[in-house]
Amino acid sequence: MKTMRLARWATLVLAASAALPLTAQVKTEVPQPVSGAKPVAAERIKVHGAALEGNLGGEAVDRDVIVFLPPGYAADKSRRYPVLYALHGYSIGAEQWTQEVHVPQTVEGAFALGTAPMIVVLPDSKTLYGGSIYSSSVTVGDFEKFVSHDLVAYVDAHYQTIADRRARGLAGHSMGGQGTARIGMKHPDVFGSLYIMSPGLLLPHPAELPRMGPSTNPEADQKAFEGAVKAMKSPKDAAGLSQAARAQLAVAAAWSPNPKKPPLYLDLPLMDGKTDANVLARWAANAPLAFIDQYIGNLRQYRAIGLDVGDQDPGLNESKALKAALDSYGIPVAFQIYSGTHTSAVADRFQNHVLPFFGKNLCQASPCSPK
Repeated sequence: MKTMRLARWATLVLAASAALPLTAQVKTEVPQPVSGAKPVAAERIKVHGAALEGNLGGEAVDRDVIVFLPPGYAADKSRRYPVLYALHGYSIGAEQWTQEVHVPQTVEGAFALGTAPMIVVLPDSKTLYGGSIYSSSVTVGDFEKFVSHDLVAYVDAHYQTIADRRARGLAGHSMGGQGTARIGMKHPDVFGSLYIMSPGLLLPHPAELPRMGPSTNPEADQKAFEGAVKAMKSPKDAAGLSQAARAQLAVAAAWSPNPKKPPLYLDLPLMDGKTDANVLARWAANAPLAFIDQYIGNLRQYRAIGLDVGDQDPGLNESKALKAALDSYGIPVAFQIYSGTHTSAVADRFQNHVLPFFGKNLCQASPCSPK
């Protein structure tokens, strides 16, 4: 019984994000094409991540990025546009993210329905464990800085952007929603508006251990997980693990890196039947709602903050907790609970809520007026 209790309380993986089945990530309701919508141009590029250099896990430093350019972009070289950076969730990369939000159709639809034009950027932050958690880690690399510095600098240098924080928006879904909250709290000097979609990993809390097979015995599951981890020769071996097991390793690589512990360079909260209180504390300290009070001054600098979540989303209560935290400090947030699951309405939300939100709140001409 002691081992079972340890197993139930040692792993801090949020079911609403990292534990989602892979196949669920692209099942979403797609809005009908908008008649008369003009096509947007898509460019698939590589962006070098200086912040990712030297990572111990062998993660790619040159990252895939997909850029969508509004109608008329190429025809007028003098016009500058605001930019929306949209972050994907756990277990998918930028290419799969395009399927989940069904771009370019939803971008074209939003513009046709009256949303002010903007450049939309989808960076790939998938790792060998399935996701970077958009954190700073020597193990997988500093993805927080990659998004907030390397990526923004590249886009401003290579595209017709309004290089002003008030013309930059940051949004994301699931793990990307957590990343939007995390990066947004720390970098109001870079972004001017935020939209957080069905965020995961906002609060640390106990969850069941990942099942390694048909067993329903937590103790057996834990032993199987430990055996699989100990047999790994490199992070690439994670490909043979269950998604739930990879999710644990993703969180550990992001939040409890250990540069003195090859070959994985991470610490887990439970190994050999013993909990590591230090690891548990490090994971708890990395949950955005654990450090939000330290960044209230930063959050007050945003022109607008949006937050939505489905009424059938396992992370509903955590989104409500984020709303309550912002309310307690008098920070306005456009909050909506829609009818749906974690992924069921992502494409519709992106076209009909997220893009119009930024069309309204991002600066459309340089110089930008004060907030």
